[in-house]
Amino acid sequence: MSGHAPTAPGNGTGGSAAGAQPRKYPDWVIITTLASGGVVVSLEKTAVVVSLEKTAVVPLLPEYPGIFGVTSDDVSWMVTVTLLSAAVATPIVSRLADMFGKRRMLLVAMTLMVVGAFTASIGGTFLWALVGRALQGFAGAVIPVGISILRDTLPQRKIAGAVSLMSASFGIGSALGLPLAGLIYDRLGWRATFWVVGIIAAVLIVAVIVFVPESRVRTPGRFDYEGALVLSAAMTALLLAISKGGVWGWTSDPILGLFAAAVVLLAVWFPLELRKGQPLVDLRTSARRPVLLTNAATVLVGFSMYANMLVTTQQLQLSKESGYGFGLSVVVAGLTMIPAGLAMVAAAPLSAHITNSFGAKTTMVVGCAVMAGGYFSRVLLVHTVTGIIIGAVIVSIGTAIAMAAMPTLIMSNVPLTDTAAANGVNTLLRSVGTSTCSAAVASILASITVTVGGETFPGVDAFRAIFSLACFAALAATGISFLIPRAPRREATHPALHAKPGERQPSPADARHEIMVTGTMLAGDGETPVPGGVITVLDRAGEPVDWDRADDAGHYAVVLPGDGRYVLVATQHQWRPVSEALAFPGVPASHDIRFRDRLTLTGQVTHSGRPVSGAVVILVQPAGENHGSARSDSRGYYELPLPRPGTYILTVVEPDGATTHTRRVTLPAPNTVIDVELGGEPPTTGLRI
Repeated sequence: MSGHAPTAPGNGTGGSAAGAQPRKYPDWVIITTLASGGVVVSLEKTAVVVSLEKTAVVPLLPEYPGIFGVTSDDVSWMVTVTLLSAAVATPIVSRLADMFGKRRMLLVAMTLMVVGAFTASIGGTFLWALVGRALQGFAGAVIPVGISILRDTLPQRKIAGAVSLMSASFGIGSALGLPLAGLIYDRLGWRATFWVVGIIAAVLIVAVIVFVPESRVRTPGRFDYEGALVLSAAMTALLLAISKGGVWGWTSDPILGLFAAAVVLLAVWFPLELRKGQPLVDLRTSARRPVLLTNAATVLVGFSMYANMLVTTQQLQLSKESGYGFGLSVVVAGLTMIPAGLAMVAAAPLSAHITNSFGAKTTMVVGCAVMAGGYFSRVLLVHTVTGIIIGAVIVSIGTAIAMAAMPTLIMSNVPLTDTAAANGVNTLLRSVGTSTCSAAVASILASITVTVGGETFPGVDAFRAIFSLACFAALAATGISFLIPRAPRREATHPALHAKPGERQPSPADARHEIMVTGTMLAGDGETPVPGGVITVLDRAGEPVDWDRADDAGHYAVVLPGDGRYVLVATQHQWRPVSEALAFPGVPASHDIRFRDRLTLTGQVTHSGRPVSGAVVILVQPAGENHGSARSDSRGYYELPLPRPGTYILTVVEPDGATTHTRRVTLPAPNTVIDVELGGEPPTTGLRI
């Protein structure tokens, strides 16, 4: 997700030089605004709003066919369209947040949510309701953007607690969504389920404008329109197939066609993103082991956690005639979820303590394990309301702990200038998990049934099967989380924190007086940019601070936790690595990296031990891409730019231009010399072809 202008934004006067604009309000005001009055997981009341927005229409779905004069299948689009718009908006808005300002894009997403709420309410027709629901889907992007604002704004010691509280607030919103939606509908009508959401969100917009500062950590560049278009189409096809598979038939032509389209589009998207210097999603960063494993666990956590939210109220609302149902109303069944929501809030300090004491990896493992234990209890406790509530509370505690760890793990392993985009991908993958769970739950409830008195109900074994599947997903997430490498505590690496006796000791300002350093990676001539290089910044103790990958123009940007001396290490596969120890003042700075020694693949072409002059040596990849060619000199020596490690086809054309020799060769990074013998015995360090 690199793509950086060569100059840093902002002048760094006052407050955090790179992190955020000078703050008018103390930290506790910002935390209060973001945690209790913000959007989705970053602002507590917005978590209620978004949870209401996601769940408000669910208990009322049976009422909407009569209200709008449409079929039940048509009404299901009120849920599907929000899911699809969120899948499209989340990665795009998150990337734009890194480029143009996090608070700005947060306000854009919230404004679209308000517009959507009033559009659905005032329009009065099914079409306008769908348009409003689609606009409300943009609220999904607030989750990663809000988390990134916290990282850029708060002192390090407060980030874990704030992120945990955001995650917990999502739970209390989900718990309140069902009963509140029912009460609003009963007292004020269906339109109120939309405009109440719009009013609360509008108030929160004002709170964000007043209290939340804009972040100065940005990565200006060109937006990846092609990548955004292809990814949006792929995710739309995938999620539409998952959400509609149970209705249209999993083996129907439309569903199979959508799955095929998703596969084809993703097959096009991956190489497209790898070729871009400023991609929508940096796949090379996403392929790093900590990020890849965290995202894989996120899909499973999304699947596991959603079963608790979907099934609990259905289980409690099931008619007593089934023999194992409790016959609770929508409102009462929703109220039984409040303990689970409150448990998530109560778990926030615990998850923050685990993260600060043992790291986010441990937090993730603990959270997933608790979820698995909770679902195991749910398999057994299906016959009493108390047992169901206890199981739901245990699962919710594990969910809160695991969800708090995800963004922390992501932000610890991606460039600090790309946190919103990386969290956007993580949020999108969680949606894939929740959508898959929704489809699986619907399929299981429809396939495992009992008939009593002529009526068909989901069987008790259906609920046990769902909880067993969710337990398995949580256990798999636990296993994957164990494999995540422990992330460095790079946020706490200000040089003053390593001060020796007699040196300047840390002050409260040291923790967040961040500095953005930008520059260009250049070849030895000082003019030619070197794309694709990776810069790593370490403090004086050797602890990682930040890193970045240069774009097509060679531009990079890193964020330092404060003024002082740092070590910069730059690598690029065709150049010898370089390192520098530099001191940076407490203001944004610019520093170019110059590679001086190009790494080459060299060797000697011989025939029966005698040098061959004028032979052409060609190196191509098996797929046909030409890496380069060179002609041997009077002593038979040739030189080619060093390729990436891998398998290549080495071809030698003799001076007569008519005779060729070809051989497949494997080039590990340390091997930069290949001697070629065209006849007789091969040289000791070369190969015979």
